[in-house]
Amino acid sequence: MTVSKAWDWNKELCPIWLQPSEESYFIAQKWKDKNIKKVLDFGCGLGRHSIYFAKQGFHVSAFDLSEEATDHLKSWAEKENLSIEIKNADMLKLPYDDNSFDAIFAYHVISHTDSLGIKKIINEMTRVLRIGGEIYITLCSKESWSFKEAGYPKLDENTVIKTDEGPEKGIPHFYVNLDDILDLLANYNIESIRHKEECYFSGKKLNSKHYFISASLRTK
Repeated sequence: MTVSKAWDWNKELCPIWLQPSEESYFIAQKWKDKNIKKVLDFGCGLGRHSIYFAKQGFHVSAFDLSEEATDHLKSWAEKENLSIEIKNADMLKLPYDDNSFDAIFAYHVISHTDSLGIKKIINEMTRVLRIGGEIYITLCSKESWSFKEAGYPKLDENTVIKTDEGPEKGIPHFYVNLDDILDLLANYNIESIRHKEECYFSGKKLNSKHYFISASLRTK
């Protein structure tokens, strides 16, 4: 199993990482409607979703492997006068008790591992989520250019290491198809799985595809 590696945020200049994703607006409203209270921002990065969810009235906990990222979020939360529990942690070993959260939001983060690591991460998510609790996660698609055609070195049949200069250099990326998702989330009731292509971003053509997944932890 590969060792977790933090993003190098000094090499990331795109302002998108300070803005809530489109999906977070819908998920926040959905979770408010369901009276969900405690939310874990899983691999929070600079904190764009932690700040947004906290402003929506959720009790937010957040963690990231990067100290630079969590320091940024701490300063941001202080400026916004928001109470967010912020920790440095590895997603392979979460510093939370069992059944701690009503919901987990993991946006473009749990793919940063290999085939063994993803099972460990999902087990950890399941451990800290209450029965019936909800998850919203994204996973990299095997239909993406970066998996099929880029020629990145492979760690295993599902995982490549990105070698381009930038914040993700040297970080593993795990890719799935629909059957892989159904296998990985066998303990969950899946509400929806969307397969989305980013075909143009920041002035460039792309072929970057991700799965966007809503599910709840099944009663054992």
